[in-house]
Amino acid sequence: MTHGVSRQNLEALKVQLICHEGLTVKPVRNSDGVLVVGVGRQIEQVGISEQEAEYMLENDIAYLAHTLSVEVPIFNRLNESRKLVLLNMAFSIGIDGLKGLKKLLAALCVEDFSLAAHEVWHCGWVDTCCDRAMELAIQMKHG
Repeated sequence: MTHGVSRQNLEALKVQLICHEGLTVKPVRNSDGVLVVGVGRQIEQVGISEQEAEYMLENDIAYLAHTLSVEVPIFNRLNESRKLVLLNMAFSIGIDGLKGLKKLLAALCVEDFSLAAHEVWHCGWVDTCCDRAMELAIQMKHG
C-alpha cells in the first residue's frame, strides 16, 4: 500500500494514466504547450530526480559500452582505464563522433598510447583549454 492505495489499484492507475496522458520516450509539447516526457512528466516544472538522472546515465553508459564493443573493435583490446576514456568521449560526441577520430583510433590500433593521448587532447572534440581533455589524455597515456 502507498498512502492507503493498494498496489493493484496503483497498477490500474498507471494503465489509466498512460491511456489518458500517453507515453513518450522523447520530450514533446502537450496540448497545453508544456514540455513533457514519459507519462506526462512536466520537464520544465518538475525536472527529474538525481536518482532518475543516475539511472539514465547507467543506461547510457551500458549502451555506449555495448555499441563501442561492436562498432569499434579496438575498444575490446584496451585495458579498462583506456576503455573509460573512449566511453567518456563517446558520451560527449557520440559513437559516430568518436569513430570520426581516425588518428586516435589508428594510434590505439598500433598501441601508440602517447600519440593516442595527444589526439585525445588536441583533436578538437572539446575545447583544449578544458580540463576534461587533459585529464583524459593523461588517463589514455598511462592507462
